[in-house]
Amino acid sequence: MSGGISELRDSGVMIQLAHQAMLSMGLDVGTVFQRLGVTPELLADRNARTPHAAQVIFWQVLEEVSGDPDIGLHLGEHMPVYKGQVLQYLFLSSPTFGDGLERVLNYQRLLSDASQASAGYDDQHAYIVLARASDETGPLRHLNECMMLGLISFFRYVTDNAFAPAAIHFNHEAPEDISGFARVFDCPVLFSQSDNRIIFSRQLLDLPSSHAEPELLHLHEKLASEHVAKLERQDIVTQVNRVFGEILETAPVSLEEIAERLGIKARTLRSRLSDAGTSFNQLLAEYRCNLAKRLLAGTDESIDEIVYLTGFSEPSTFYRAFKRWTGQTPVEYRNSRKPTDS
Repeated sequence: MSGGISELRDSGVMIQLAHQAMLSMGLDVGTVFQRLGVTPELLADRNARTPHAAQVIFWQVLEEVSGDPDIGLHLGEHMPVYKGQVLQYLFLSSPTFGDGLERVLNYQRLLSDASQASAGYDDQHAYIVLARASDETGPLRHLNECMMLGLISFFRYVTDNAFAPAAIHFNHEAPEDISGFARVFDCPVLFSQSDNRIIFSRQLLDLPSSHAEPELLHLHEKLASEHVAKLERQDIVTQVNRVFGEILETAPVSLEEIAERLGIKARTLRSRLSDAGTSFNQLLAEYRCNLAKRLLAGTDESIDEIVYLTGFSEPSTFYRAFKRWTGQTPVEYRNSRKPTDS
C-alpha cells in the first residue's frame, strides 16, 4: 500500500488525539509542542499529515518532559476514542464487526501511510497484526503501546463494549516494571514477540453492528475511496519536493529535470501536478519561500548564502521574489523573527 511513497506520513488526527490525552494527564503541553515545533494551526487542521519518522522524536520529547518511562502506556489510557472520521463511519455502518474490520483495513492509509495492519483467524481466535512499512520507527515501545490501547478503545466503542482482547503481543522488550500492563489491558501481555498483535475471540467477527446502514455504508465507502485517491494524487507533490531538496543548490531546477529524476515524462508530471491541484512553478515558489523563511528565522546564514541555498542566481531576483511572497524584505523578515529583550 505504501510502495512508491517517498515520505510516509500520518494523519494529523493522531497528534490531535495525543494533544487531548496530554491535557487530560496535566502534562506541560506548551513545552512539548515548542520543542517539537507543533503549531496551533496544525492542531486545528483536519487535513494535516505529519512525517511518520517524527514519531521517534515525539516520543523522546514526551518521555523527557513528562519524566514517565511508561508514557506510551499512560497516554494511551487517556487517549479519547477515535471519532468523527470516515473510518469510524465506515466501521459503524458495516453489518458486522468482521465486515467493518475488513473494510477499514482496505483504507488504513487514511490514518497512516506507514500502516500495514492485517487480520487473520484460526479455529478459536482472530487476530490483528499491527505492522508498519517503515523501519525508521522500528520497535518503538511508546508508539506500540499507545496505538494498541487506542485501537482497543475504538473496537470497544464500535461494538458497544463487547470487544475484549484475549492476549496482547508486543515486539519490543519488556520494560523493567510490567505490573501495570495486566491492569490496563485486562488480559495476558507478552513481550519480545515476532510482531505487535491483538488476539480476540473469533466469535466477535460475527457480532452484528447496532449501527449498520446499508445505504450509508455505500456512501462511506465511496467517501473513503475518494480520500485515498486524494492522498495518492498528493504523493507526486511530496516526491517533487524531495527532489527540490536534493538538487536546488547544485543543478538547474526545471520541470524537465525533475521529471527525469522521477523517471517520468515532463507532460505526465505536469498532468499529475494539475490533478493534485497545483503546478510546477507554484510548488517551486512555495518550496523556496518556506526554505528561505526557515533559514532567515532559524539560522545565522548570510543573505548571500540563503540566495544560493534557495537556488537563485542573483540576490536581486531573490529579494523581489521574497518581497512578493511575504510583503517584507529578507532583512525585515529576519528582524521581525528575532526575540525581543524583556
